[in-house]
Amino acid sequence: MLGDKTPPTEVWAYNGLEPGPVLRLRQGTPFRAVVENRLDEPTTVHWHGMRLPNAMDGVPGLTQPTIQPGKTFDYAFTPPDAGTFWYHSHDNGLVQMGRGLAGALIVEEVEPPAVDRDLLWTIQDWRLEPDASIAPGFRNRMEAAMDGRVGNTVTINGRLPEAVRVRAGERVRLRLLNAAIARIMALRFDGHRPVIVALDGQPCDPHEPADGRILLGPAMRVDVILDMQGEPDRSYRVVDDFYDRLSYTLVRIDYETVKPLRLHPSGASLRLPPNPLPRPDLGTAVVHDVRIQGGMMSSMGSGGMMGGGMGGMGSGAAWAINGHSMTGDGSADMPPLFRIDRGRSCVVDFRNETAWWHPMHLHGHSFNVLERNGAPVPHDEWGDTVLVRPREHLRVAFVADNPGDWMLHCHVMEHQVGGLMTTIRVT
Repeated sequence: MLGDKTPPTEVWAYNGLEPGPVLRLRQGTPFRAVVENRLDEPTTVHWHGMRLPNAMDGVPGLTQPTIQPGKTFDYAFTPPDAGTFWYHSHDNGLVQMGRGLAGALIVEEVEPPAVDRDLLWTIQDWRLEPDASIAPGFRNRMEAAMDGRVGNTVTINGRLPEAVRVRAGERVRLRLLNAAIARIMALRFDGHRPVIVALDGQPCDPHEPADGRILLGPAMRVDVILDMQGEPDRSYRVVDDFYDRLSYTLVRIDYETVKPLRLHPSGASLRLPPNPLPRPDLGTAVVHDVRIQGGMMSSMGSGGMMGGGMGGMGSGAAWAINGHSMTGDGSADMPPLFRIDRGRSCVVDFRNETAWWHPMHLHGHSFNVLERNGAPVPHDEWGDTVLVRPREHLRVAFVADNPGDWMLHCHVMEHQVGGLMTTIRVT
């Protein structure tokens, strides 16, 4: 992981690869994967962002039994949407993802955009000891009530980033996947103007990011188009400056000393073909409030931690949704936060009552991001994971067209296992 001059880092891996093998699917073509568990503990696989049958969603106890050591489970589904998705453990996910169980899943468009190269950056965050081993202490109660387990080493595609070699004039599609268990990223491409064309696999109106920074919470994906208009034989930084006083260079873009591929940006369209997503009817939609509560500096509980007065709280809870905490990985008897008739449009009002950021993920559906603090969100943005800022009111909408019990949780993994998790039921 850290190169030839340091000891290898022992990780948990799919097919012996870290990250797991890149799975490339065709939109509308059936897919099947047989997962054999060679761990010493149970596991499952969640196909993150996929609108698939409930029985294939990979949530232990809720949608399937756990895959016990030495046993297998067959996953099969047909991807309706093209885009950048991923897969990861959903059983003891804090530890299993934190030790490496994640990989990218790319569903190719029938008519992909005209680019010179299609690159994938699976970005992971690790907390390593001086000998390059993974540090223990995945369940630190203090960290769980704040930002979560933010590491000290960031890798791209399983290794410390090496410079990315490019040619002036080429057009690159760059798929960004944040596979960290807690780290939020804000990526700035020095000397370049990335254009966002998809969020969480779903096409949007092509646009440049606000303030030139691409905000990427855990589990989120952003597809950008980069026209390489830098100067030959020059180097440009990609900087992550999300956390105050912790800015660092993620990677460098190095231009080759050759004649530019083209002198001006390509005139090909940047717009991706739409996916077959149903658009919610806001006039008839049912509205549900989802209040995010708890954490350090909360008024609830002594010392800023969640106290015992919260209904439904499990042991070790630091977070709650609408006053209830569901800890661990969930269970089959979790009562749903709300029920909704199949085919009905639904508006979810996220109200973050905490001092912390939360990437909220809904299984089995993609939603339209409508408003932040009452202001319309531009560019027709869709997603399955949305970053809710501290004290923010955020509104999303979707059509509940996929029957079953579906998880809704924060993808900072300590927050999930610490209570920031619930389910919705579509019948």
